[in-house]
Amino acid sequence: MKPSILITLIGTLLLCCCQQKPAATEATHAMSVDSLPMLIMQIQKCSRLYTAEYNIHKIVTHNDEMRIKGKLFSKDIDMKMPVGDRKIAIPIDVRLKAYIDFSQFSEKNVERKKGHITIILPDPQVELTASKIDQKHVKEYVAVTRSRHTDEEMADYAQQGRQAIINSIPELGIVETARMNAANLLIPMLQQMGYDERQITVTFRRDFNPGSIGARLQTIERSNR
Repeated sequence: MKPSILITLIGTLLLCCCQQKPAATEATHAMSVDSLPMLIMQIQKCSRLYTAEYNIHKIVTHNDEMRIKGKLFSKDIDMKMPVGDRKIAIPIDVRLKAYIDFSQFSEKNVERKKGHITIILPDPQVELTASKIDQKHVKEYVAVTRSRHTDEEMADYAQQGRQAIINSIPELGIVETARMNAANLLIPMLQQMGYDERQITVTFRRDFNPGSIGARLQTIERSNR
């Protein structure tokens, strides 16, 4: 029987933290009103924009019943065996961080038409940076006729809990937070170049699929096992 998952989002901390590349030494000069190369250079300096940190508290529950399944006189049977149950509730805490990598930002990410400028953001990325079991608050019930849960079983249940969080990434709002915080960084830059806020659009590429973020993170999780 698969464990059931209870998820509670216990905190959302919005971050707007750029990890800048070392700036090259260059002569000071005035930026022109509409200098696309200068804009691209300024955005590339903010190579990684962290947009959100989500701390998620999960309770993974598992109810292990011994059952007999089969056929008797051509009838299906599914009976609980009178040998006692095993139940466990495992609290785990998971931290997700979302960011946008601007290191490869280029002219392909900029569209200009009739005085309007559109910035096409690179795809947001999500990192699972921390995960731990709250050992002090693990609750376990084991009948005298059954054996206790092993460390391997508990680790497997916790992994299923992490997987449930990864699967829910498209519904957590991380992608929208990434776009909003990136826009808050880029719009002032464009205004300094002479654009009115009404002339600025910040968006993702048209074929961007938020669900692919969870798929990429799942691949990373599997490769790290």
